[in-house]
Amino acid sequence: MKRRVLLAAGLAVGVGAFIARRPEAAATLNLYSARHYNTDEALYGNFADASGIKINRIDAEPDPLLERLKAEGDKSPCDVFLTVDAGRIERARQMGLLQSVSSAVLTKAVPAYLRDPDGMWFGFSKRARVIMYNKDKVKPAEAPTYESLADPKWRGRLLTRSSGNIYSQSLTGSILAALGPEKAEAWARGIAANLARPPRGGDRDQIMGVAAGEADLCLANTYYLIGLMKSKKPEDREIAAKVGVIFPNQADRGTHMNISGGAVARHAPNRDAAVKFLEYLVSVQAQRYFADGNSEYPVVAGVEPAGELKALGSFKEDELNARVYAQNNVEALKIMDRAGWK
Repeated sequence: MKRRVLLAAGLAVGVGAFIARRPEAAATLNLYSARHYNTDEALYGNFADASGIKINRIDAEPDPLLERLKAEGDKSPCDVFLTVDAGRIERARQMGLLQSVSSAVLTKAVPAYLRDPDGMWFGFSKRARVIMYNKDKVKPAEAPTYESLADPKWRGRLLTRSSGNIYSQSLTGSILAALGPEKAEAWARGIAANLARPPRGGDRDQIMGVAAGEADLCLANTYYLIGLMKSKKPEDREIAAKVGVIFPNQADRGTHMNISGGAVARHAPNRDAAVKFLEYLVSVQAQRYFADGNSEYPVVAGVEPAGELKALGSFKEDELNARVYAQNNVEALKIMDRAGWK
């Protein structure tokens, strides 16, 4: 794990509604972050500059951070825990590592389905998990829903990440909530039977496989495709040009949405600074960093997605509360394992 201290990096515009510089000695915020995006540097630096609050940051993968928080107990210096996927931040809540926050700013800005009902965590960006397809081999109308991917006509034509990946678990958790256990397991068996190869790699690998003709369809988060579109490498842009996007289940519940989220740690020594930081993350400026920096969907109404993401089109979102599918992750993994989705 790598520790870095972020100092002031330019006056932030538009943050003053949530935080204000104080003349007394600078406060400190200890941040444990499982987000690993270069654009987050400016996000944190602008908060530090506008608030006078110095950020001490520890970056690591989510599971080691959770174990660290657990081991530190009430001696933990952590004020804010940031991570990707609702499953991970819900795991932190279940481990007793978070505390509830009552904030009118957060409650107003973050839609109810993207935050914990008890105020234990909040989503600050959205990720759409969609169906991507080879434009030369598939018509979008052929695969309109997640359920349609289990159709035997796709035998040997589908790619996805492993059952051990938390994105797979959260999607299956949402299927479990929508269909019930028996139908969810039948769906998972269909997915496993239709795979072109055993799952390996990340979302980018699935997209590249579809573009290369290894399969015709895959499941992936939209920002991976946008990353290929925006790449400086011509070969990446050529891959993106071969792949189209289907937003599933537009005729019923909508497309599964995951989050990148944050929470105040249970034993936060700088609680006031922690709440200010979370409130800053729903400011227009911070939401633009999420939108433009990593091509994620903003959670705050009125903040537009980045141009390439917006060009994919508008769509209906599944408004199942993120805590529901996150709580289903354990059972979802059991279902996928029984189904042969390795």
